[in-house]
Amino acid sequence: MRNFVKTVAAVALVTATLPVQAEGKLSLYHWFEYIPQELLDKFSKEHDVEVTMDTFDSNESMLASLKAGKLGLYDISVPGDYMVEIMAGEGLLDTFESSELSNFGNIDPQWLDVGFDPGRKSSIPYQIGTTGFMVNRDEYKGDIDSLSIIFDPPEELRGHINVLDSQGEVIALASLYLDIPQCSSDRDQLKQLNDLLQTSKQHWSSFGSDIAKDVLVSGDAKAGMIYNGFGAKARGENASLEYAYPKEGYVFWMDNAVLLKDAPNRANALKFLDFLLEPENAAAITNYAQYISGVSGAMALASDEVKQAPELNPPAGQPGAFIATCDQQVQTVYDTIWTNLKK
Repeated sequence: MRNFVKTVAAVALVTATLPVQAEGKLSLYHWFEYIPQELLDKFSKEHDVEVTMDTFDSNESMLASLKAGKLGLYDISVPGDYMVEIMAGEGLLDTFESSELSNFGNIDPQWLDVGFDPGRKSSIPYQIGTTGFMVNRDEYKGDIDSLSIIFDPPEELRGHINVLDSQGEVIALASLYLDIPQCSSDRDQLKQLNDLLQTSKQHWSSFGSDIAKDVLVSGDAKAGMIYNGFGAKARGENASLEYAYPKEGYVFWMDNAVLLKDAPNRANALKFLDFLLEPENAAAITNYAQYISGVSGAMALASDEVKQAPELNPPAGQPGAFIATCDQQVQTVYDTIWTNLKK
């Protein structure tokens, strides 16, 4: 009996010194209002995994949080295209083999060998969209085919414009409006960019990504930058809102689910990535968020409302541009411009 007690005590001591395994858990760091809870519940039930999720409202805030100490707390995040490249360069991503995902072959071929993650070693496509702006047509009946609505607005809209709290997109759209290349190191062009933003700021009433839809729907903003999926939802709540594809261009983006470095639940993270690559599940996200899926077969399962939404169907020939990844010297200037803009 004494030996039995000693054995039990020894086993308990060894067990207590082993690393804690997060069996049956998955931790997501995700954009706000971007995935239906029902889909998370479905994954949880299918794989007997407890899913927790924290949210962010911009690529830049997500990056800052991970670098400030949250890396190692989450398994998966959902950065935009350019941010995947930045995160990989800063050592924040883990890699996987295609053989670790049974549904890897469901990735739409056009989104397989992408510049920000060639061959998809750390990411899978999530949703695809655009960033432009909406205008309340009851408040303004003029042309809305130009980014001047945001950067040199007509009198009727001044002081009633919401701008996304997103450095990458604001600077990219301003560059398109000025017709200067993204990541330009030309001092005169950078001064033009800074001057435009500082001048435009006086006409803006708010900065906010998570409020972009609500302030347009409520009428607190008469115009505002918005992601096209949120634009479709906003129009569903306020028919006077119209999404614009400006002639100077708009931001075209692809969000991606990435495997984070030091993911505490790597095996479950891979299960979730594989789950997201099932067309039925990808279509569920598309129907909820109202963007385009990068998974083959998913759009065939999307609702007609989503497929026919004007926000998801840019006019033929209208230019779209990915946000460019700048070298450190230019990025430092951009960071300064943005910091001064937010003061």
